[in-house]
Amino acid sequence: MLTCGCGRWMHTQGIEELEGRERTPSWFVRLECRGCGFVVGVDVPAEQDGGLVDRLMWTDEALHRLDRMPPYVAVLVRPDVEERARVQGRRVITYESLMQLATDQQIEWESEAERRLENVPPAVRAMAKVELERTAAERGLRLVTVALMEEVKAKYFGMGIREGKA
Repeated sequence: MLTCGCGRWMHTQGIEELEGRERTPSWFVRLECRGCGFVVGVDVPAEQDGGLVDRLMWTDEALHRLDRMPPYVAVLVRPDVEERARVQGRRVITYESLMQLATDQQIEWESEAERRLENVPPAVRAMAKVELERTAAERGLRLVTVALMEEVKAKYFGMGIREGKA
């Protein structure tokens, strides 16, 4: 932790995800003194905050994504993501960790399925991707296919391909 010139601890105010030189990910950590109001920012390599983050924090990008989720989804996602971060010993929740599966499995995408995902409205695309990957992981699959997409779409929206029709 940093100490301000007035003698008080500097507290983490916020974190921005950056892409540094040579495309190396980094964080811009904003700190503030709650005594005198002094504010400072420090650019550090991602995942190496050097003790600058004093509590569990969400990056600005992760918070933005969370805020764009429907409220009934966000209240379910937030505690799950925060608990996963605590268990993993992390103090920073990034955009990537927000979108990561709870199973921590790497799920691949069939090229046609990726193309179709681009047709999903941006407001729900990330949520659809997470649900598709979660469903694949639950079934022990390592690949999201068009068939899985149709099945999930039918389950949630009753809009899947009907038998005999394409």
